[in-house]
Amino acid sequence: MVMLTTLAESTRATCGGKAATLGVLLREGLPVPDGFVVPHFGALDGEVAAALARMGDPPVAVRSSAAGEDGAGASAAGQYESVLAVQGADAVAAAIRVCRDSASSARVAGYWHRSGGDTTPEMAVLVQRLIDAEVSGVMFTPARPGDPVRVEASWGLGLAVVGGTVTPDAFELAADGTIERRIARKPTRLDRGSGGVVARDVPLERQTSSTLDDGEVTRLAALGACAADLLGGPQDVEWAIADGVIWLLQSRPVTAPLPPTPSGVPPAASLTGTPGAHGVVTGTARVVRGPDDFGRVRPGEILICPYTDPAWTPLFTVAAAIVTETGGALSHAAIVAREYRIPAVVGVPGAITRVPDGARVTLDGTKGTLTLH
Repeated sequence: MVMLTTLAESTRATCGGKAATLGVLLREGLPVPDGFVVPHFGALDGEVAAALARMGDPPVAVRSSAAGEDGAGASAAGQYESVLAVQGADAVAAAIRVCRDSASSARVAGYWHRSGGDTTPEMAVLVQRLIDAEVSGVMFTPARPGDPVRVEASWGLGLAVVGGTVTPDAFELAADGTIERRIARKPTRLDRGSGGVVARDVPLERQTSSTLDDGEVTRLAALGACAADLLGGPQDVEWAIADGVIWLLQSRPVTAPLPPTPSGVPPAASLTGTPGAHGVVTGTARVVRGPDDFGRVRPGEILICPYTDPAWTPLFTVAAAIVTETGGALSHAAIVAREYRIPAVVGVPGAITRVPDGARVTLDGTKGTLTLH
């Protein structure tokens, strides 16, 4: 008989990287939502139904936990499927199959071929109580002593931040306790709805208001420091806040350093955004609005797009650099660009209309600028 594993008892050998790491944090008393893991060798639907019943059958997040995922050398950020806001045994069983099937996808194979990591299709699946977040986002703990903590946040569920579909607020907490903030316009949010995740408009008065106060940034940083100490290195942490409580939803090693926050005034002819990945490239701009345009991208061109989701990852092996209209430096697109060592600038408003297709441009991923020639 196949046995499910509680999240607190998870180990990497049977439960994969994501679940095992959360198990460490949960055992040490950090605020991690409870749940269970379906091991990579399978489970009966009846066992899943019984485990959900013991939890009170709440809405859950169903997430991949592959053996090589969330590793120190490669994150596989966004490559496997996750299904949020699932409720009921049948729906959860279907979501588990979706996550497992993604392990055999072409994009996952391409990612691991590029990264030189584990290509095994076997994968455990984490089923975890969903946090109905008022605010959520991502945090990078300091890479070196004295470096700042970087936090990105937006309203609602964290899919919008990690997926780069919204440009988040950005906060940097320095070692001396001072906080620098850049507040973005956040017109939409993702929330749990009936039957899954739904997009909603943010009221006008909240679109440009700060998602976090200084106390929340400080508390997030303290939890991040605890996670980094327990796990032995700088961490990329997904988090959520509901009813004033901070929850840690994922923690994995930081695989590539962030570009520093730029200083000074950018050139007048440049479009500006957030530095996503180091490097400077000059080349032909290729405007891509969706998958129908993928075939137009040629090697060495600079990809200009609204945002990227995992289906776009194969273009990262073709394009010389990436520009997105929305997103932050902690989004999956920026993380993968840093791992692939291609320059990126994210959160450039109106990039696909302001940059002519085929134009000659220079992208500076360290300064966060895009200059037309």
